[in-house]
Amino acid sequence: MLPYHKIQTVFKRDIATKYKTLIYGDYSLPEFEYLKDNEWVYTEKVDGTNIRIMYDGETISFGGKTDNAQIPSFLVNQLNTIFLPQILTFRENFDGPKCAVCFYGEGYGAKIQKGGGHYRKDQSFVLFDVRVGEWWLQRTDVEEIGKQFGLDVVPIIGSGSIKNMVEMTMTGFDSAWGTFRAEGIVARPSVELKARNDERIITKIKHKDFQHERIHSKI
Repeated sequence: MLPYHKIQTVFKRDIATKYKTLIYGDYSLPEFEYLKDNEWVYTEKVDGTNIRIMYDGETISFGGKTDNAQIPSFLVNQLNTIFLPQILTFRENFDGPKCAVCFYGEGYGAKIQKGGGHYRKDQSFVLFDVRVGEWWLQRTDVEEIGKQFGLDVVPIIGSGSIKNMVEMTMTGFDSAWGTFRAEGIVARPSVELKARNDERIITKIKHKDFQHERIHSKI
């Protein structure tokens, strides 16, 4: 199953600062600028490591951000504990000899990224997307799969325009996991859309994007 697609930061980065700062108002994709005043749904961006849970109709396998990515052994052990006993749940929900299912999420918790222990003292998997064949499932379906498999799903933390998302992230807000600052926001239009090149319209922004002294503006 394909690795998860790249999520573009909402604004372009400034080459003059070696891409450490954003150029506020200079959108990285024309679709973001066109849709900036529409309603976007915000989910918390989890600071972890990208993980794929793949089911081919018979077996379960794990992958990282790319096919060559190495998953830490302690996280593999946790994934085995979570998913391998659920082979019957996969078969019941995704029947068919050529079924191709991928759960996309983050391995997160202690030892995963700096500050991972703020989320939890062990390691686990939090779900943010599901693809079945060529279809991306809707948020309600992703949540239902989360319930069926006993998985956490990245929380919806609000909705609004891109400007509201940027201001919320710039100010900073507490994570849904506790009284520590969330990494940022991943946002998508309330009605999911694709660009002309067939890529999904989805964006992100991190609090640390605003931690440098200079934030240029084109507004």
